[in-house]
Amino acid sequence: MFLIFFSVFAGYLLGIISGLLPGIHTNNFALALVAFSPFLAEKGVAPLYIALIILSNAISQTFHDIIPSVFLGAPDGDMALAVLPGHRLLLEGAGAEAVRLSALGSAGSVVASMLFVLPFSLFFGAVYPYLQDYMAWILITIVFITLASEKDAEVKGQGPFAKYKYKAMALFMFLVTGILGLFAFSREDLLVPIINFGEASMLLPLLSGLFGASQLVISLLTSSEIPSESVSKFELSRKRILRGIFTGSAAGSLVAWLPGLSSAIAALLVGLFVRSDFDRRHIKKETSEPVLGERKSSLFSEPCANHQTLESSKEFIVSNSGVNTSNAIFGLVALIVIGKTRSGATVAINEVLGIESLGFQVILLFFTAILLTSLFSYFSTVWIGNNAHHILQKLDYTKLCTGVLIGLAIMVFLFTGLFGLFIFIISTPIGMLPSFMNIRKSHAMGVILLPVILYFL
Repeated sequence: MFLIFFSVFAGYLLGIISGLLPGIHTNNFALALVAFSPFLAEKGVAPLYIALIILSNAISQTFHDIIPSVFLGAPDGDMALAVLPGHRLLLEGAGAEAVRLSALGSAGSVVASMLFVLPFSLFFGAVYPYLQDYMAWILITIVFITLASEKDAEVKGQGPFAKYKYKAMALFMFLVTGILGLFAFSREDLLVPIINFGEASMLLPLLSGLFGASQLVISLLTSSEIPSESVSKFELSRKRILRGIFTGSAAGSLVAWLPGLSSAIAALLVGLFVRSDFDRRHIKKETSEPVLGERKSSLFSEPCANHQTLESSKEFIVSNSGVNTSNAIFGLVALIVIGKTRSGATVAINEVLGIESLGFQVILLFFTAILLTSLFSYFSTVWIGNNAHHILQKLDYTKLCTGVLIGLAIMVFLFTGLFGLFIFIISTPIGMLPSFMNIRKSHAMGVILLPVILYFL
């Protein structure tokens, strides 16, 4: 019993490290544990305990990875879409609340996922053999709905197609980032990390540039600053919290069964229900001025619009965190039910333990580890979120953003080499385009979606 608890706690601590440090992912620790498993077995550490460490690490990271996204604008692949709403809440004095809502979204998704386990297992166990043939069309439908949901322009006297200019720009953004993704992923073998800490991933320079560095540059150009106070108390209705938990958990649970899809794509689906991105039709009348050129004080010219935008951002934070945690849980369920691995963690668990070892008692132990890790992670995430703001508030925001930008560039160079740094540099200005175009930044997920669609065609 002691070794079981120790394994869960060790995985939980590793999850804090991989969650807080951009560029370090649970997959890195999972691969390292697989490599060391023969040595650990010689020392009396059974494969079951190693599997528990890997699983607890994966769950813990889904709680803690919101913190660098909110406070540093430095996302991992799963939290890329949370950078913009999270950073907005930080600048509105609600950074601690954003982290607490995220922790609640992850904890709530654990409960919701437990309710989904049986019906989803029965459903996907029956229909999975037929899904892969239609994956490309499922993704094309998602892209079409995302583009169609972009707002119409309010213009007069400029022809019948003028109102579709935002949809056209959204399509342009999707294609540009998609082409960037095709270019980058086809040359992933050019990544030569300075520090070889597991397999180098092209997602690090791509998403750090498109969603992290681009937002930091915008913050610098708009002269933003961190408020002196940070709200931790919930200021979101129970209805929105429950809706965020349910939609995020459902999307994360569904995507975990499908090959080639990630939590980021599930978050994109959630974004169709929760308007998290900056939407000017709720803010003010159409003008020719780009959003990027405006000061922070003019971004929210109407108090009611400001309230609506912040409410949507908070709900999206809840749902996006729910996506990541439920996706991690159902990655394990998919391994048990259909024998397919959907993440680095499940690949490692299958490598160490083997699917034939996943009997009822082992499965019950895994779900107990999930619940225990989630309990630890909720309280530590909230605690770190409450204290991080007090530390950052004492720093000059301009110098902080500059330092984080330099840190991101150094991190990308160390973990992906010179070619990764090149991808990071060209991704950053592309990631700034939605602010000039006044469209939702989620269209930049074309960097993943277009390559995946072409793979399945």
